[in-house]
Amino acid sequence: MFEDVSDLDEIFLQLQQHYRTVLKPRKSLVIFDEMQKCQLARQAIKYFVADGRYDYIETDSLISIKKNTKDITIPSEEERITMYPMDYDEFRRALGDGDGPCILREMFHSRKPSGSAHRSAMRDLRLYMLVGGMPQAVSTYLSTKNLSAVDKTKRGIIRLYLDNFQKLDPSGAAERMFLNIPAQLSGNVSRYRPAAVLGERSYGKMATLLQVLSESKTTLFCHRCTDTNVGMDLAKDLQRYKIYLADTGLFVTLCFWDKRYTENVICDKLLSDKLEANLGYLYDNLVAQMFAAAGNNLFYYTFPKDEKHNYKVDFLLSRGNKLVPVEVKPSGYRTHKSMDEFRRRFLSRTDEGVVLYTKDRQHEGQTLFLPVYYAGLV
Repeated sequence: MFEDVSDLDEIFLQLQQHYRTVLKPRKSLVIFDEMQKCQLARQAIKYFVADGRYDYIETDSLISIKKNTKDITIPSEEERITMYPMDYDEFRRALGDGDGPCILREMFHSRKPSGSAHRSAMRDLRLYMLVGGMPQAVSTYLSTKNLSAVDKTKRGIIRLYLDNFQKLDPSGAAERMFLNIPAQLSGNVSRYRPAAVLGERSYGKMATLLQVLSESKTTLFCHRCTDTNVGMDLAKDLQRYKIYLADTGLFVTLCFWDKRYTENVICDKLLSDKLEANLGYLYDNLVAQMFAAAGNNLFYYTFPKDEKHNYKVDFLLSRGNKLVPVEVKPSGYRTHKSMDEFRRRFLSRTDEGVVLYTKDRQHEGQTLFLPVYYAGLV
């Protein structure tokens, strides 16, 4: 159909005939799903847009798109939109709670504790961590209310990711780096260490692998910032970074990838709010996901404490001409020595510090304690 686009009337006629749908000028939207499988259709977008009768959406996976574009002219008319998993608000709406997210947003801006709404908001947040925001996983939960069925769906999604990594990198190095993300985060190290997974590689080969992971949009890179100014992109340390999964539900499943199903122990502990501190990296991944979905670039900061130890601020956000240091606590644990020292050293450049934890909102001096479900609003 797209080998000859000289007669657009004929193409539109074939589309209407095949789909038994009448296309109405300036009212109809044509969706090209899995566009990477028909690159001639993508090339034809230039002519469709110039024609002006209809609007178009192309869906594609960046993890495989480059493999399929070498022989076509990329249309300049495309406007790329990055899609994220469903965020916490969208998840609650999917569960049928249409008013809850609006109420919490009002509570956040009113600077008041959530009160009686806090417990249900945290319960839904813990469920969100287990199910995640991938639409297929959410749909499975809504239809079955069974976390084992959800886990099976998530494993299918991860296998698709791994298959695509194999297409881009037949050596399997990108796949191994992806699978090793939970182990690296659980080790509580200050950065992802590729050499621990792959051994020593040349800078060029490693840069290619990291680009594959980043452009797949299955991961989120959080770079160390080397300067405490608001232009953090200018101070991005390309050699020191953490890697999170773009969806925390998939992250939970990947933590137990060697099992047939995700172990019930982590599900039970999350749902009952009895998660041990050594599983706090689940909350780190959740906050990274929520920050990214809210439009934030991800940065963290480390600085010497003594000869053998460092202070570490989990996340740095830029707000106006100030920096907001953020620490994530997996429980009601409220110490924040790294953030305090950061603010003491860089007082003129920082706003109040934020601790994201599992209790209700509190304010002490220049430290704001917020429930984790507010992360997307910070």
